[in-house]
Amino acid sequence: MTFKLPKLTIVIGGAASGKSGFAEKLVMSSNSPRAYIATAQAFDAEMNAKIAKHKAQRGTDWETYEEPLAPWSVLETIDDSNIVLLDCATFWLSNILLGDHDLDAAKAAFLRGLQKFNGSIVIVTNEVGQGVVPDNKLARAFRQHQGELNQQLAALADLVILVTAGLPQTLKGQFPK
Repeated sequence: MTFKLPKLTIVIGGAASGKSGFAEKLVMSSNSPRAYIATAQAFDAEMNAKIAKHKAQRGTDWETYEEPLAPWSVLETIDDSNIVLLDCATFWLSNILLGDHDLDAAKAAFLRGLQKFNGSIVIVTNEVGQGVVPDNKLARAFRQHQGELNQQLAALADLVILVTAGLPQTLKGQFPK
């Protein structure tokens, strides 16, 4: 199956829902050159193992960029014939908040960079608002900021796909034929 993805696709779901694997297959199905922007940072052995697993699953035919803070700067260097997979907006937001960066400025630059890129982008992000109310201020602030970011991304997107238990459901737009 080969198809053309729209300019901006959001793949959203809970932790371990299958969203990253789905997004990778979606990008690979396009048969276009592909680039991967990784926003995760490894601060422990578990995260190192998770990143290594993701790299092995993708294989070697991706141009990979590791950019935890300014993924829009990488978009400026990628040819727009590539389909870009950005995994994930949740790690990016965590990096901004935990690094005590200016969230409003970073978010504005992120959204502006997405709009300026002329190729197709698939962004993976976590739905974090369906659980219990967190018991601490930082977690509640993170949940609020992630929910707001997801809403802004979905508003810009041509296609939004929710993945639950590995099963995709289109929330916005038309799945490419």
